[in-house]
Parts: sequence; C-alpha cells; structure tokens
Amino acid sequence: MKATLLHSIPAYDALMTWYDLRNTVVPFLGERLADLFSHAISVGTDCLICSTYFRKALTDAGENPDELTLDEREQAVVEFGQCLAQPSSRVPDEVYARLAALFTREQIVALTAFGAMMVATNVVNNALGIELDDYLLGYRKVDSGRQTADGPSIPQDER
Repeated sequence: MKATLLHSIPAYDALMTWYDLRNTVVPFLGERLADLFSHAISVGTDCLICSTYFRKALTDAGENPDELTLDEREQAVVEFGQCLAQPSSRVPDEVYARLAALFTREQIVALTAFGAMMVATNVVNNALGIELDDYLLGYRKVDSGRQTADGPSIPQDER
C-alpha cells in the first residue's frame, strides 16, 4: 500500500498521519485495544489487507481473532469502530453514551479521527485492489476465500 501511495506524495502524507493518530490513542487505549479497534473497522469495510494485518497482530500477540474475549470497555470501543465502518458512519446514541462514559471528549475526537484514517486506508486498498503482501498470506481468515481485495488489481511492479 505504501508503495502505491508514493505515486502521490500528498496522498502518502495524508494517510501516514494514521501513525500519528495511533500514537495519540495508544496511551489511553493500549496496543491491544488500538489493534482491536482497527481490526473491527477493517473487517467492517471488508479490507482484506488491513483486516489480515490486524489478524496477524492479534494472533502474534497470542489472541484468536475469531474468539476474542472483550470486557465492557473493549466492547464499547470495538462497537464504535464497527459504526465508523458503516457507509453512514452514524453512531447510535447508546454506543456514543457508553464511549462518553469511558473517555474524555478530547480522547473521543482523537479516536474518531484515528478510525477515520483507518477507513480512508481501507478505501484506498479496496478501491485500487492492492494485493495482500506475501507475509500476510498465512493470516487470512480461512472462510473469506479471497486472495486479493475486490476491485482492479494494480500490478505488483506498479505498486
């Protein structure tokens, strides 16, 4: 994906702010919950690359991404991410209320922006049909049966 983005430096610069936002949310979420949030969004947008990347991160941390145990705080954040992944990105009042009981307004804004950048990354991968990197092949969700993202595939040498 990064190689593709380098065809447009402004696009690359914009989407790489995901890392700055991740660094902003990790202190109040923790690494695991930041990954769970990103995974929930990537699954919701059907992004093969990002959902598989976060399956790998969770698996490498000793988790089974298909059988996660979430506490109430984690469940609230994951549900928020699932809402952001929907076409309207609307968050039901009850989901927002649970989030607002756990985080400050500043944290919610940072989390929302982080989620929005995750969605943007997913859109680029899906729209351009960027292929799954070889190192992620073994982490694909078995029942997905997909080898590449939907959409036009960009030849490997053009990425």
